[in-house]
Amino acid sequence: MERSPADKEELEAEEPLRSEEEEDEEEGEEGWDDWCSDGEDVGGGLLCLFCSSRFDAESSLFEHCAAEHCFDFHRIVKELGLDFYSCIKLINFVRSEVAEKKCWSCGQTFSSNTELCSHLHAVASYLIEGKVPWEDDVYLKPFMEDDSLLHSLSIDEDDDEDEDCGMSMERGQCSAGNGVLAEPLGNTLSTISERNGSDISPQFHEECTIGSTQGEDRESLAHEMNDSHLKVARASVNAKAIKTVDDNYFGSYSSFGIHREMLGDKVRTDVYRDAILGNPSLLSGATVLDVGCGTGILSLFAAKAGASRVVAVDGSAKMASVATQVAKNNGLLYDENVKAEPKQGSAQLISVVHTRAEELNQKIQVPQNGFDVLVSEWMGYCLLYESMLSSVLYARDHFLKPGGAILPDTATILGAGFGKGGTSLPFWENVYGFDMSCIGKEVTSTSARFPVVDVLSSQDIVTETAVLHSFDLASMKESEMDFTASFELRLSESSATVPGVTWCYGIVLWFDTGFTNRFCKEKPVVLSTSPFSPPTHWSQTIFTFEEPIAMAKEESALGSSASAGTDDCPATMLRSRISIVRASEHRSIDISVETTAISSDGRKHSWPVQIFNL
Repeated sequence: MERSPADKEELEAEEPLRSEEEEDEEEGEEGWDDWCSDGEDVGGGLLCLFCSSRFDAESSLFEHCAAEHCFDFHRIVKELGLDFYSCIKLINFVRSEVAEKKCWSCGQTFSSNTELCSHLHAVASYLIEGKVPWEDDVYLKPFMEDDSLLHSLSIDEDDDEDEDCGMSMERGQCSAGNGVLAEPLGNTLSTISERNGSDISPQFHEECTIGSTQGEDRESLAHEMNDSHLKVARASVNAKAIKTVDDNYFGSYSSFGIHREMLGDKVRTDVYRDAILGNPSLLSGATVLDVGCGTGILSLFAAKAGASRVVAVDGSAKMASVATQVAKNNGLLYDENVKAEPKQGSAQLISVVHTRAEELNQKIQVPQNGFDVLVSEWMGYCLLYESMLSSVLYARDHFLKPGGAILPDTATILGAGFGKGGTSLPFWENVYGFDMSCIGKEVTSTSARFPVVDVLSSQDIVTETAVLHSFDLASMKESEMDFTASFELRLSESSATVPGVTWCYGIVLWFDTGFTNRFCKEKPVVLSTSPFSPPTHWSQTIFTFEEPIAMAKEESALGSSASAGTDDCPATMLRSRISIVRASEHRSIDISVETTAISSDGRKHSWPVQIFNL
């Protein structure tokens, strides 16, 4: 499916919720009215580790942290003898703990950031069982995208060490270990990240080189850096590459054309409407989180169904702005200036936030596990393309109440073998009465290397349907998105009644998502993208074999020496193994297809594995 270029104009999307000053003034139990947003950035670009204050210089930031939050960064660095990379770990650790509303030193959890900040205290000992809690290398990866503090961070080296080196270290620079100053890490990473992030290692080694003042041969910085240096550099470069892909991904959804296509997909939109409006016991009075809201249609359905509060999240600035305007035009946009308790059926209950789901807590303060219902239309081609499911699972784990509903709550990938009609061969065999089948064969050969997204007719399916994998979205882990499925395909009843050989040209995959009676008790529904159901904008995903495989019924006569899957020895069963894993390129997936033909007398023929990228 072709996507239009993203509109370059980005409208302001965030509608502020509640300020912390209002939160402090109110008494009683914290609820949905206690939410607040960071609002407009005030001050410089360095965000405090604990609150929304911003500063122009790191010295001012750390002075604030010491005075207001009992976090004396420089004292910690000095007492523990932390090096540059340990400081990066410490900052990322603290940010991750604060995002979970946990005290970084004692681990106590609070219901709001205000309570957490009031609790913060001086620390007697930083060690837990002899180790600092930020020792894990996972904290080398920036917790917050484009964290300006990490780029500006500098650690004053000991004066003696400076004298030993025979030079003074400028702020923001680090020694390469050979008496030559290396370029500041942030500058190097910025240079690399400006390039295409698809192949990072060569760029990393090319850019990170050390110059010798005596004209010696240049050495790769990778050989001079220790393991921690490499890990933080690679993590930072990967984060930049991921951000580039995400920006392109969310930008593609700024085009109204794709939203017109999705809203015009009646199968898709009708199922979501029925699931939301048809289950009043679930939605009435509920707090709802809409992940990847787009135009906000699911949020509008939730409001119409009687939700008490809806938060719509989208990573596209333009679509967040559009969803805000749509909610406002329909009298449903939440107004922070109206101090009224949210009521079922009341207007002004939708808030739209421009952010990724993983960063929602950085935009607004959300009661932990504060939503009753999480709704999202996250599915991509072949179900998992675009990998938005990981964002939904993150939102489920961090924002959904225990036992809360996730819509949809099941997803299943299915597949079947298809015949000649599922290829372009019939078209090329008769073009205005002329035989152009030579072109068709070349096109089919190309299709064996690339997946094709298209609508297949049910008449082109020649085998029975097999279930590859099922997901329980209420309990699955993100790692379960990668899987391998083994299954068997036999001729369908309609194909088996056809005399002679039936040729199978490949395997087609599709998915069903279920809004089951686990949560949708009044009206469970299923969204199917099957070739046996009305077509959707997802179509089906087609994987063409390198060569077609002959199939027939059990009692077919067999040639004495022919290979299984040929005209003289048709297969009665195809045994296939398909693996679907997230690709190294963010939001893409890799699919491998292995196929073995088995004849009625047990003869087998296997084809080389085919690798596809979507």
